Amino acid sequence: MRELVIAFGLLLFIEGILYALFPSKMKNMLNKLKMVKDSQLRSGGLVFAIIGFVIIYYVKS
Repeated sequence: MRELVIAFGLLLFIEGILYALFPSKMKNMLNKLKMVKDSQLRSGGLVFAIIGFVIIYYVKS
């Protein structure tokens, strides 16, 4: 459980740094995200979730 809290904190830290350092580029990127189809976004999210799961699995075992 502790690792999950640390991972969530790291996620928030990285996202916060990106918005703090590059606010206009982040706005631009979010506007471009509207052009991506839902199916493409869903597929990309699934791929990243699987990659993340595999990394966690190998690190923990």
